[in-house]
Amino acid sequence: MKPKFSIDFDPKIFYTLRHYDRAKFMKDIMAGIIVGIVAIPLAIAFGIASGVGPTEGLVTAIIAGFIVSALGGSRVQIGGPTGAFIVIIYGVVQQFGLGGLAIATIMAGIMLVLMGVFKLGTIIKFMPYPIIVGFTAGIAVTIFSTQINDLLGLGIEDVPANFIEKWKCYFANLGSTNWWALGIGLASILIIVGTPYISKKIPGSLLAIVVMTAFCWALEHFTGIHPVATIGDLYELPSGLPSFRIPSLGEESLWTTIQALLPTAFTIAMLGAIESLLSAMVSDGVIGSRHNSNTELMAQGLANIVVPFFGGIPATGAIARTMANINNGGRTPVAGIVHTIVLLLVLLFLGGLVGAIPMPCLAGVLIMVSYNMSGWRTIRSMCRQSRSDIAILFTTMLLTIIFDLTIAIEVGLILAVVLFVRRIMETSNISVLRDEMELHHDGEEGDIQLAIPQGVEVYEIDGPFFFGVATKFEELTSMRNSMPIRIVRMRKVSFIDSTGLHNLEIFIEAALKAGQKVILSGVNKKVYQAIDRAGILGKIGKENVLDHIDLALARAEELAKQIEI
Repeated sequence: MKPKFSIDFDPKIFYTLRHYDRAKFMKDIMAGIIVGIVAIPLAIAFGIASGVGPTEGLVTAIIAGFIVSALGGSRVQIGGPTGAFIVIIYGVVQQFGLGGLAIATIMAGIMLVLMGVFKLGTIIKFMPYPIIVGFTAGIAVTIFSTQINDLLGLGIEDVPANFIEKWKCYFANLGSTNWWALGIGLASILIIVGTPYISKKIPGSLLAIVVMTAFCWALEHFTGIHPVATIGDLYELPSGLPSFRIPSLGEESLWTTIQALLPTAFTIAMLGAIESLLSAMVSDGVIGSRHNSNTELMAQGLANIVVPFFGGIPATGAIARTMANINNGGRTPVAGIVHTIVLLLVLLFLGGLVGAIPMPCLAGVLIMVSYNMSGWRTIRSMCRQSRSDIAILFTTMLLTIIFDLTIAIEVGLILAVVLFVRRIMETSNISVLRDEMELHHDGEEGDIQLAIPQGVEVYEIDGPFFFGVATKFEELTSMRNSMPIRIVRMRKVSFIDSTGLHNLEIFIEAALKAGQKVILSGVNKKVYQAIDRAGILGKIGKENVLDHIDLALARAEELAKQIEI
């Protein structure tokens, strides 16, 4: 009877509420309030930097944050918009508009749900580390470059999307720098950097926004100077609950838009999966828990399916807010739900205050986000590692900066796969033995020398028999003046892929056609089953597949007598 397919969906909230008490509830409320306060400036800043607006950022943090906490596979994960998506969202909005962004987000959400349904959560966590570091650093540089216009108060309305063209534009407009803007931006950065030295409980970004907003308000009301643009000058402010809306595509057909946005949706899904699972893994190490990666992916997917219908943007697990939740005592999903309630109250009642926030201050907040994302210390330490890892890291980073994240992840993955195959090929070896061979026991060389009968040669495959090694095997066996009896020793072959099976079959067919005999030695159970399914056993006979080289050599001697070598 075939095992039934099951979906690994087990939200942590149901487990944690079974053992819930007043003490945990009070800690969760306090942590949720603090995380909600931390999330206010970040949600607003990410929404604006993505090319949408403050309302979209807050809506995403509220809806996605609630779904991730209520249905996710982590006790403490906080979901919402993150800096990693800024570059992708901005590009999609510029090319396809808000309707295209909504379609891409929904598609990414569906992909995430399917990843969880088919239990790919554990596989995604094996993304090569140099790629993660590379595209994270590339995103950090890109975020930094998008904030220069607001930091310097250049007033450029149409900033080029291309990285190089963007900086050319900045340098061409340096003469129109607004010194008030630069001063406010630098002061915001200094406040964020200095706050931890005063108190680790107060979010530096929130303090910077409060101080700089109060300063600009006082400057305008007491001196009549309106030094810099504020959020309210540039964006429509939130004025209530978001309404349900169907994404509009304008003149483009839905199918055409889906085809054009498929690579971008895949990038959003992969980036969201990687970031959320990495955040969950880090939080597990801190609180001594264990998240369910497949449940987490499905919750992230559902969040990204729902938020576009309320004007939201892509969301994932946010490691900074998750760590803030942990550090302030949050231990169950209730804290994440409380954090969304705090954000909802801001959306409903504090729209006017949000509109007074100066844009250079938000630029300072995002510059510090990009600095913290850059991971320059990790890059410095990785530069002392292998050249292949360095190549993957910097290739991914440069492609992220100069082109886009989709290309960077694709090329980075291809590079990682190629280098991985090369490393496996370097550790795998094929040797041809005649006359005698030395036995090896448990990785140690033995003193036992086995005589190889006349007319017999042994091909020893040391390592996985996959497509890279299979080609080497084919070249080696086709170039030799082979003996009448050929033993393929496979005791160290942990697995064999379709290319390996194909090449082994060609080798056996050629040998049999030439009147030669083939014996397989030391085949493990998994490889034996693969060979059997491929129909290879029927060609050489099960009596010629033996467990040990001693038996294989004895069988070779028997065959040698039959053919009178």
